Amino acid sequence: ILISQVLGLDFLLGNDEMWPLLLGLSGVAALLQFFLLLLCPESPRYLYIKLGKVEEAKKSLKRLRGNCDPMKEIAEMEKEKQEAASEKKVSIGQLFTSSKYRQAVIVALMVQISQQFSGINAIFYYSTNIFERAGVDQPVYATIGVGVVNTVFTVISVFLVEKAGRRSLFLAGLMGMLMSAVAMTVGLALLSQFAWMSYVSMIAIFLFVIFFEVGPGPIPWFIVAELFSQGPRPAAIAIAGFCNWACNFT
Repeated sequence: ILISQVLGLDFLLGNDEMWPLLLGLSGVAALLQFFLLLLCPESPRYLYIKLGKVEEAKKSLKRLRGNCDPMKEIAEMEKEKQEAASEKKVSIGQLFTSSKYRQAVIVALMVQISQQFSGINAIFYYSTNIFERAGVDQPVYATIGVGVVNTVFTVISVFLVEKAGRRSLFLAGLMGMLMSAVAMTVGLALLSQFAWMSYVSMIAIFLFVIFFEVGPGPIPWFIVAELFSQGPRPAAIAIAGFCNWACNFT
């Protein structure tokens, strides 16, 4: 997001002549990933648990981990394989019809819905317009500032999510976003009466992004895997991903 914001500046690629090239760069990234994946080792867990290829799983582990003894991880995989064998694979339909999974499914879907309907898309997609309305002379640079803040706090959240509880971080992030949204709305509403309200709106936007990256941003992407065991996990992750992008589209 940050790189695209920088490249989208008028004097780089964000102009009438160069915007098709800017749009096409995402295709370059996709092609690069396609060819690099050909060199990527297969998942050791997939090789061992799903296919039963022990030696290939060891080779893959050595490629991923370097010069180390893979037997400890192989032992963990064997335990996981036994657990998976004792637990039937659960379909998407069974996830919704079985009372055993109902609460976990509701949580999995709601965290995806709350992430996308939190208002973060409005900030990312329309922040330049919001800054312009707030009276910023060069709104596009303020938008890049949002991208920088987003990047920095994404890195910080990597360390934060392992130290704090998932639920507490998620709640703190949503509450912070709520207060930031109220402050931004008040700032924009009173801008015609008080010129300094533009600063209130700007600070509120930056805080909104920071609170998003504290919890609602990263947590929905991994909490689904933590809520479900080996049997229902693939189906649960599939419906959670679909829910997230369906809400984004909506």
